[in-house]
Amino acid sequence: MRRRDWITSVGCFGLAATAPIAASGQNAPPLSVVTSFSILQDLIEQVGKNRIVVRSLIGVDGHAHAFEPRPSHVQSFGQAQMVVLNGLRYEPWADRLIKSANFKGRVLTVSDGIPEPLQATKTGRPDTDPDPHAWQNPRNVIHYVQGIADALCDLDPAAKDHYRRSEQAYLTELRELDQWIELQFLPLSSAQRRVITSHQAFAYFAQRYQIEFLAPQGISSESRPSAKTVARLISQIKSERIKAVFLEHLTDGRLLQQIAKDTGVRVGPSLYVEALTAPGKGAETYLQMMRHNTLALVAGMQAS
Repeated sequence: MRRRDWITSVGCFGLAATAPIAASGQNAPPLSVVTSFSILQDLIEQVGKNRIVVRSLIGVDGHAHAFEPRPSHVQSFGQAQMVVLNGLRYEPWADRLIKSANFKGRVLTVSDGIPEPLQATKTGRPDTDPDPHAWQNPRNVIHYVQGIADALCDLDPAAKDHYRRSEQAYLTELRELDQWIELQFLPLSSAQRRVITSHQAFAYFAQRYQIEFLAPQGISSESRPSAKTVARLISQIKSERIKAVFLEHLTDGRLLQQIAKDTGVRVGPSLYVEALTAPGKGAETYLQMMRHNTLALVAGMQAS
């Protein structure tokens, strides 16, 4: 179904505006929250625990860049009190979907207040769009979580102490994660800190930990690089002897596999960027995802 058809057809559901929140108390029903993708769902659940029910429009192993809203997604809003988005142009369909669902609850954009969006780079040249993957820096996720906790406390003040305890416990884990990642990269020289990935999704990670990421594709994993861009990247890999090459979970790896073949480098394990995974796949939570990526990157860089 084309987007134009989707916008026309959502009216057939006839959904009512979001109902007011029930009076909070020990026996009050849990808050209903809708989020755009699985990483945000995990962050919200870490704060809300058993006081909330979260539905993610894009589930685990879901491809955010390829997401096309359908009429059935309108039903996800149901009686939700809050919708949580990343922002930074990551969900260009969100405003239209929220309007079509006649949603009257709170819309929280967790990236609001983060300093200037970072520009990604393609082999040294600025990309046309800012990198929306701000969660690749744990310090930004601390900002996300603080905003989530504030919003939950506003919506459910009777459970404020519960949310604040969960918030503080998780913020401690995020700060420890940030310090741990920093320590993993300390032994690496500046010459080793160069990585090839499928598309530009690591500007915030790169800035925080002083890593240079190069990619044949731009911000969207659906974009198509020019032959000139690919040729420049191959030349750089060869001249600078870059060995750390990684595919990304959910992206088409054929181009990067061909680049690796042309340069003689070995492709490392998948990196998780856009989504968490189903149980048993190694990135079931944000903390697991970041630890997996860090260990994989360090191992690849050590080979350079």
